[in-house]
Amino acid sequence: MDQPAARPPHTIRMHDADNVAIVANDGGLPAGTVLPGGLVLKDHVPQGHKVALVDLAEGAVVRRYDVPIGYAAKPIAAGSWVHEKLLKMPDARELDNLPIATVKPPAQPPLEGYTFEGYRNADGSVGTRNILAITTTVQCVAGVVDFAVKRIKAELLPRYPNVDDVVGLEHTYGCGVAIDAPDAIIPIRTLRNISLNPNFGGEVMVVSLGCEKLQPDRLLPPGSIPITDQRGEDTELDVVCLQDAEHVGFLSMIDSVLESAEMHLERLNRRRRETVPASELVVGVQCGGSDAFSGVTANPAVGFCTDLLVRAGATVMFSEVTEVRDGIDQLTSRATTPEVAEAMIREMAWYDAYLNKGRVDRSANTTPGNKKGGLSNIVEKAMGSIVKSGSSPISGVLSPGDKLAQRGLIYAATPASDFICGTLQLAAGMNLHVFTTGRGTPYGLAEVPVIKVATRTDLARRWHDLMDVNAGRIADGDATIADVGWEMFRLMLDVASGKKTWAEQWKLHNALVLFNPAPVT
Repeated sequence: MDQPAARPPHTIRMHDADNVAIVANDGGLPAGTVLPGGLVLKDHVPQGHKVALVDLAEGAVVRRYDVPIGYAAKPIAAGSWVHEKLLKMPDARELDNLPIATVKPPAQPPLEGYTFEGYRNADGSVGTRNILAITTTVQCVAGVVDFAVKRIKAELLPRYPNVDDVVGLEHTYGCGVAIDAPDAIIPIRTLRNISLNPNFGGEVMVVSLGCEKLQPDRLLPPGSIPITDQRGEDTELDVVCLQDAEHVGFLSMIDSVLESAEMHLERLNRRRRETVPASELVVGVQCGGSDAFSGVTANPAVGFCTDLLVRAGATVMFSEVTEVRDGIDQLTSRATTPEVAEAMIREMAWYDAYLNKGRVDRSANTTPGNKKGGLSNIVEKAMGSIVKSGSSPISGVLSPGDKLAQRGLIYAATPASDFICGTLQLAAGMNLHVFTTGRGTPYGLAEVPVIKVATRTDLARRWHDLMDVNAGRIADGDATIADVGWEMFRLMLDVASGKKTWAEQWKLHNALVLFNPAPVT
């Protein structure tokens, strides 16, 4: 692809009180470059990395986003490259004496008249896709289900044109001593609630081994899901048990899976899209492969879009405990009630204890790629992550694996791992996913469409057939945060109505990863 012409030296300062700015130019800027205002660079500063705008004494606060992101480990001259080795990370914010429900933003007018074409379900939820999901009780059946899904796609799916896909909900759980540990409820309820995701149309099909501890009636106990036959009468959970005596040979197992799948495909194929309000969107937002532009372009644009969605009556989940922990005061202050704030604090405290139990240093986040992209530590990363949540009041909190029961802006507590976060947001009931990245990651989910947003134009150019939105235009000066936010909002309605994202076109389907805090055996 054609390379753009070199642009004049360009830096981005997030707040007037900041004493560092990031270099926006592709490839960075060499030593000796004269910045607008006359400051001369003393070092080569890579793209996305920080340059000191003033002389910083040893111990001086280094400020970005008008927040102390570190303290100078030694004197830093103006014009120098400020990287992680020159910074001492601030201590984590204590979880007491936090501002509780103190921010009361003025009410925004409702955003009315926006719709998409979705699939209404019997429980009142709305899907953006029409997918047959095959739930598995234990990792031991994953190979069989994978083989069966390939045959279903090749032999059965072409006969049911209104069904978008068939996916196996495969995982690495389901047996062992740890399944009886107190925290085992988290992966179990996660898998249960994923089975009920709106994109699966209420069709629940299970493949079991037979001897596993996570038996089908433990995973999906009677009364936990509405199961009816074609006449609307109650019927039993549809389970294919591989150890049943009727199975003689491997292909007999596969035939049973296909026979059961065909019954569900027939019902799903009768479904049709219908016009529904934008309030039926349930959007999960997260970031991965982040860089210093994440908090400048993509995440602020997602935050703007989040506010639009909330105004439209939709539900938005933001997550990633370790990536918002250092900004907890910003979150508790936006809680609608003290109870919501206290719920967020409980989730942070629980995760602090979980990390301490594993002797994990919080400096382990950021990753080498984050640092190469200009993020010096988790404090700086957190400031850029939180902005995905926009400015709306936070109206609810979900523990890992829980299912949504309200609308609005929700904090869904999850680890920062891309795939665990996505899995838990699926369990909560999301029907559309937004994923921002600066370094780049071929992330995707089979169960829900994923809109991928690039933080930089260089990434959008190189990964032109992976990125759905180029938020790098904001840093380039070719678009505003509002421009890209509205673009994403309209794209969400199109994707929810059936337009395929790049991740869907390439079938970038990462495996489910269940968060299992129980001891490993």
